[in-house]
Amino acid sequence: MIKYGVDVSVHNGTIDWNQVKHSGKVDFVILRAGYGKDISQKDKRFEEYYQQCSTLAIPVGAYWYSYAMTPEEAKQEAEVFLQVLKGKQFAYPVYFDLEEQKQLALGKNACSAITEAFLSTVENSGYFVGLYMSKSYLENCISETIRKNYSIWVAQYGVEKTNYSGQFGMWQKSSSGSVSGIPEQVDLDECYSDYPEIIRKAQLNGFSSSEEKEKKFFSLTFDGKTYSGILTEN
Repeated sequence: MIKYGVDVSVHNGTIDWNQVKHSGKVDFVILRAGYGKDISQKDKRFEEYYQQCSTLAIPVGAYWYSYAMTPEEAKQEAEVFLQVLKGKQFAYPVYFDLEEQKQLALGKNACSAITEAFLSTVENSGYFVGLYMSKSYLENCISETIRKNYSIWVAQYGVEKTNYSGQFGMWQKSSSGSVSGIPEQVDLDECYSDYPEIIRKAQLNGFSSSEEKEKKFFSLTFDGKTYSGILTEN
């Protein structure tokens, strides 16, 4: 089943999230968390958007826009991204956004090393990670190993369906969509994977064992049979 979503940043301005929720066009939202390698570069609307989506039970993911030119800089960006994500829950993946021309000009080996450094750092901290790139750059600037091992969010406009040949879970199909509650144009996305189910079951992206600790489990034996379950309070 296809889910439909949008991705937004501070550039989308003041959003009426009630209108977005009731537009019938949005099942999820991917929020820009920030960019670069300094905490001051957190997206100025990230907290606001996250809180309003949470209040309205709109599932969210996040992405970090990269300027890293080396794996070391990518790790720095990842650490800042983790600071921004801390204490929040994301039912959709958290993505690395690689699209600066100066990065792409470094070539496949360098781009792959930068991407791997960022994604592995975030993944090792308990997150379901992915890579956002346009179709042509995914095919020409990223190793097949990375494209196979991480969730892919591919961007390709002007086509009825992306013809990216690799595995992918999400497609950004337009940068000029229209959704009630969002000023002017917005990016439109389609998702083909049940990320909320996968992420919650794996206890990633803030859906951690802390929630399980609040549950009280019991196990008892009666007449030779063992009964177990979760104690609930009325």
